[in-house]
Amino acid sequence: MLDSVDVSRILRRALAAGGEFADLYCEEGSSTSIVCEDGKIEKVLAGTDRGVGIRVISDLRTAYAFTNEVTEATLLELAATVSRAVAGKAFDRVIDLRPKLVAAGFPIALPPAGVPLQDKIALVTRAERTARGVDSRVRQVMVVYRDGMVRTQIANSLGEFIETNRTGTVFLTQVVATDGDVIQTGYEPLGGVRGFEIFSEKSPEEIALAAANRAVMMLAARKAPGGMMPVVLSSEAGGTMVHEAIGHGLEADLAQAGMSVYTGKVGEQVASPLVTVIDDATIPFVRGSFAFDDEGTPGEKTILVENGILKGYLYDRLTAMKDGCASTGNGRRESYQTKPIVRMSNTLIAPGASAPESIIRGVSKGLFVRKMGGGQVNTVNGDFVFEVSEGYLIDNGAIGEPVRGATLTGNGPDVLKKIVQVGSDLGFGIGTCGKDGQGVPVADAQPTLLISEITVGGAA
Repeated sequence: MLDSVDVSRILRRALAAGGEFADLYCEEGSSTSIVCEDGKIEKVLAGTDRGVGIRVISDLRTAYAFTNEVTEATLLELAATVSRAVAGKAFDRVIDLRPKLVAAGFPIALPPAGVPLQDKIALVTRAERTARGVDSRVRQVMVVYRDGMVRTQIANSLGEFIETNRTGTVFLTQVVATDGDVIQTGYEPLGGVRGFEIFSEKSPEEIALAAANRAVMMLAARKAPGGMMPVVLSSEAGGTMVHEAIGHGLEADLAQAGMSVYTGKVGEQVASPLVTVIDDATIPFVRGSFAFDDEGTPGEKTILVENGILKGYLYDRLTAMKDGCASTGNGRRESYQTKPIVRMSNTLIAPGASAPESIIRGVSKGLFVRKMGGGQVNTVNGDFVFEVSEGYLIDNGAIGEPVRGATLTGNGPDVLKKIVQVGSDLGFGIGTCGKDGQGVPVADAQPTLLISEITVGGAA
């Protein structure tokens, strides 16, 4: 790692031809991935990786290079390569590297590295058997287990020297059930900044049952009716809407490029007065949490929208330099092989004052969404479409029969302004967010929400 090299010398070499800022990002990690499909262990991958990336920011442009050979000679050569890619005023400040700050991180009770591989495989096979035993109409089952432990060191020309340690575990089951020409899918994940102790909170069997029961139940559901109607989004639905409908649009790189419907709207009303949107990397053990981002900036709780008013954007160091403000601690990268970019962490709509049950009772006819599926958004105009993986009709204030094939279509700012009740509960969903070819762990959350009207795609 960086403890064995002259970091200041390498940074000075990187800035020899000019630049306002330089940093080194060193990463050392190990991971395990197990995939079971149709009763067979199809993939078992376990390995380690280590490498360093060097970045220089000059005239608000980035030069970046990386290597997996962590020696001083190699890093000096890499720094010279990056330096040749920039031109500007020579860097004449002394780099006074401070003592290394080691972030404690969240405590891990059972580090996955200490768990035998056979025990991890056993979790996967248990879940596969459980899902397949739910119903004879279950045709395909995929179970995935992943863990990873990463130690990072970040040093920069401001003199900051940070070390972080992060452990994460993910387990998911996906089930396909068929009945004649009807095909339905059930999906259920579990994950967080946790070790093997995560399975004491929810067992592999519980994950498998949730996915399989969802797929089987939806086989008998009739097609969802289409048209404009009130929609209640359960807190169990996951935060797909907040992530897609507003989250990406508040990442500063998109806003600065004019690629966001929220560009230039700080101080304006962009949502209902009942809506407050927060990005918070400090929530203990949640999948998108971290003590420091991948640029060495402390993770923060950032209020993006308060009572419907847009307060600001998410920033990394580069976009903060462009806007003359401080980073919000949202500079993230997939690995040392990629440069940091602005990303969400844990993005949520804050809970409100309404009891979830009373929200449902107040709707005479509409759609209740228990689980959201995938979604797409055009950040430029805010238009989105989301799939509903588990939905029910609301009839006279009560949750009625299940329906399948529903989609929600709308415009982010428009729909956020149509949120007329916000529940007092809060439910989290997890995922891996993709942007610019990079994937990073995130979580999204929302309370129960009532949208006064939205276009539901379904049967005529």
